Amino acid sequence: MLPANSGLPCHPTVPMISPLIRDPHNPLAQRTTENSAMNGARALIETLANCGVELCLANPGTSEMHLVQALDQVPQMRSVLALFEGVCTGAADGYGRMTGKPAATLLHLGPGLANGIANLHNARKAGTPIINLVGNHPQFHMGYDAPLTSDIDTLARNFSCWIKSCSTAHTLAQDGAEAYTATLRATPGSQGQISTLILGADAAWGDSPGVAKANGIPRRAQVDSGNVEQVARILESGEKCVVVLEHDGATTASLEIAGRISAKTGCRIMTGTFPARIDGGAGSVAVERMPYFPEHILAALAEVKHLILVGGQEPASFFAYRTTPSRLVPDGCQVHTLARIEEDATSALQQLSDRLAANNAKAARFERADMSIPSGEMNNRNMLQVIAATLPEHVIVATDSGAGNAAHPVCQTAAPNTWLSLTGGSIGQGSPVATGAALACPDRRVLALLGDGGAAYTIQSLWTQAREQLNVTTVIFANRKYNILNIEYGRLGVTDVGPIAASLFDIGNPDINWEMLSKSMGVPAATANTAEEFASLLARSYQEPGPFLIQAMC
Repeated sequence: MLPANSGLPCHPTVPMISPLIRDPHNPLAQRTTENSAMNGARALIETLANCGVELCLANPGTSEMHLVQALDQVPQMRSVLALFEGVCTGAADGYGRMTGKPAATLLHLGPGLANGIANLHNARKAGTPIINLVGNHPQFHMGYDAPLTSDIDTLARNFSCWIKSCSTAHTLAQDGAEAYTATLRATPGSQGQISTLILGADAAWGDSPGVAKANGIPRRAQVDSGNVEQVARILESGEKCVVVLEHDGATTASLEIAGRISAKTGCRIMTGTFPARIDGGAGSVAVERMPYFPEHILAALAEVKHLILVGGQEPASFFAYRTTPSRLVPDGCQVHTLARIEEDATSALQQLSDRLAANNAKAARFERADMSIPSGEMNNRNMLQVIAATLPEHVIVATDSGAGNAAHPVCQTAAPNTWLSLTGGSIGQGSPVATGAALACPDRRVLALLGDGGAAYTIQSLWTQAREQLNVTTVIFANRKYNILNIEYGRLGVTDVGPIAASLFDIGNPDINWEMLSKSMGVPAATANTAEEFASLLARSYQEPGPFLIQAMC
């Protein structure tokens, strides 16, 4: 997670030269007059734009037409259409991870929001700032239980740190400013930084007093000096220590400081299993990554006497198993917190470095390996080596479930890269997050590494990538199965997979032709059957502008 105090632009209110008034006989027909008010939708969108919101990812319906009109009138906020709400929310996540500031989503009532919740769950776990604008029926229509009426507030509580559903045309602009501020305020635990503004159509079409002023930018809380002193003494004790860096503790600035502390004291530094964003590759600070399976985490922390949390929580098993604990802290290991999730981890680490006189220590760094391109079959080893050997400089890698996660270690000795992981475990993230990252950073190549199961959830991302001509290379590992479920089934001790279980783990019969599907959505595509073909197609995709898809037969 990028820090909430990242210096985001917050421009002063721009005075309106020619405000708008609503025609009472046709709410969508607008006419200008110097002495009349603009409607609530226009005031809201202008307020968000003045605060610094530059992108709206939209899948609107009838209830949001006034907001669509306002977007047409406020061109400084870029509007991008997605064919599925899960693409909107996932792309907002990718954009926020790369910029540290919120994009807006425009979603159609409760069902539209529900379609986007899986990737809002991932974004909550990532701590990504997002503003959801969710249309609703006007108040006078709610009592009729129309087909799309639902309890939107209950849906939004699952992932939102800030919700409002009672806006009026008079309050809507100020509510937008409050929603923006809330996305920049770091919250405890996994509450996240997502605002959801649920606005009735009457608030959008009603007369507004005008654009609201932006609020001040929230700052992270500073850690208590006692925390710093306690952790310093532990690190000086000579006992085995692991410092776990997550969220604000895993930014490039934080990692640089932690690397010096590690060099000075001999402690190990480690990120969580799926960090929201981590800048790595050759030349970056060498940091371990926590394994996935619980027994591997316990093995990695064996004999550790002190676990020091910086911007994160105690490690817990991804799923519950009958034979392993949920809390993955070895017996005899004490847990200490240098900085909580909502606190300024970078500042805390710098104070610790000062206290330990570690500022001149030389952090260990990943070194670039001499990688050759393998030949032969498309097995895991060959595919991962091809990805690392061809990786372009400063690529952004977005992963979902599947083989993409396995590429991370080998790519740390390749070109510098930024890695965006599946933070909340809800598959279907990789392609939308890649789309948002490409919108945020048009000058950088984005590589989406997707299992074919997860890719099927949000393949509509390709259409948006084609329409916007985004520089995204998508690799789909086509093994025709939910392979992780085969692994988990085996972990239960099942050695004989029956026909029903086999059918539920298999996504063949019929096989999805990802190359044809991609081309139908406007994205050029090709199939790799060998390692040599895979390397050639990756190199081609990096050299040509726009999106490209590779079906990797594995």
